Amino acid sequence: MQHTRKIIYIVNPVSGTSSKGAMQNIIATKTLRAGIEFQYIPSVADGDYSFLYDKISKEKITDIVIVGGDGTVSQVIGSLKKLPLQFGIVPAGSGNGLAFSAGIDKSPKKALETIFKNNAVLTDGFRVNKRFACMLCGLGFDAKVAHDFAAQNQRGLMTYVQQVFKNFFNARPYSFKITIQEKTIELEAYFISIANSNQFGNHFTIAPKASLRDGLLDIVIVTEQPKMTMLVNTLMQVGGQNSLLRQEEIDKKRGIIYFQTREIVISNRSMAPMHVDGDPVETERRIHAVIEEKCFKLLSNKAVVSRNEELQD
Repeated sequence: MQHTRKIIYIVNPVSGTSSKGAMQNIIATKTLRAGIEFQYIPSVADGDYSFLYDKISKEKITDIVIVGGDGTVSQVIGSLKKLPLQFGIVPAGSGNGLAFSAGIDKSPKKALETIFKNNAVLTDGFRVNKRFACMLCGLGFDAKVAHDFAAQNQRGLMTYVQQVFKNFFNARPYSFKITIQEKTIELEAYFISIANSNQFGNHFTIAPKASLRDGLLDIVIVTEQPKMTMLVNTLMQVGGQNSLLRQEEIDKKRGIIYFQTREIVISNRSMAPMHVDGDPVETERRIHAVIEEKCFKLLSNKAVVSRNEELQD
């Protein structure tokens, strides 16, 4: 019996396509069987969970488990990461990129097994201007898809794929100026991904060398080029065929620019659309992204995390 642990499950009732009622029944059954005290709280639209501070302190809550997608995960962790908590995920979104990067299974039962094993791993996050992010910030094509996806009545992978194809034929490059350390480059690009985890979601890898624990952001820029060439180059990036570039190798003539940095400033000259962890947000003229190294504890599949770290070396 694990009497010392107390869990609050924060449930997003509208994320993904699965029935939250059925999922909560599974969670309740498994958590009671594990002998852990728990309670449910619904997610809040504004992402501010400071109202839980006193409750967490007075009731000696040890774990916050998010039942939702990447957007809900980043909001909850961003609000509560300063408290002495462990964070878990029961994936219930459309992409679940952070969960998959941490080796957390889509199955609620298997995700709960990871939570009950109590293997918390110090994990990086990053800040995009005033927003906290766990996984990915995108500008351009993928952000346009995220905005259109959010406007659909139906959720799920198929709806997302439909929006990708729809937007591909109308895709256009945007104008950016990028500054990293002492280097500045001006270019036209279809999209820029600022990645802490290695994927968009649904095991679709955009930054193959990214790690949740390396203290670095992976930057992927798909520059202006013929669309069929862009498609081929993007597939090569997804397949891990593009090497990381050193700063002196970064050149706007490359089809894919892939490098790592702790910090980046982007001048968004065309006001390209923007998303943070899959959630569409209002775009900004200047984007400053900086890593927040090992800033929260994530209940992870230790074997998968270790294996991913070995692959990055």
